[in-house]
Amino acid sequence: MGEPYVSPVYSVIRVPIGKIQANAHNPNRVPPPEMRLLIKSILEDGYTMPIVCYYLADADRYEIVDGFHRYQAMRLCPEIAEREGECLPVSVIDKPLTSRIASTIRHNRARGVHSIDLMVDIVAKLAEAGRSDAWIMDNIGMDSDELLRLKQISGLASLFADREFSPAWESDAVAGTVGT
Repeated sequence: MGEPYVSPVYSVIRVPIGKIQANAHNPNRVPPPEMRLLIKSILEDGYTMPIVCYYLADADRYEIVDGFHRYQAMRLCPEIAEREGECLPVSVIDKPLTSRIASTIRHNRARGVHSIDLMVDIVAKLAEAGRSDAWIMDNIGMDSDELLRLKQISGLASLFADREFSPAWESDAVAGTVGT
């Protein structure tokens, strides 16, 4: 039957903040009042959730998949950094880049406001990496209309390479008119 699955949260490690870096594909933004509230929460309650990271062996660094704002809280608040010994609780996952991007989106979609421009970039990056529309919709929680809108906003024809379109109109050269 094999070994039972053990979620990464059961193996939280303490990582110096200097070994942690943001990723380039987090569309989630926290407005200043909510960021102040997060800092207050961490000051009052400590870190109650680990930062989710991927280990970059070649750089001996950890790249954030989820928890950027908890990471930012330590960077913005010297009191938190000092109290925590400049270390963050980290849960490590091991996935390829496109799956990490999808994980970041899944972790954030239900609780934040996403930047449309960054979501357009993410959809383009996933499509250019060969991920199908079905994979994108399934893995980052989009319906087909939302995915289509983001592709349209991008203006990148390459995002529509796998689609077949009917002509919008045809020229009627004999009559000298344009018809549908």
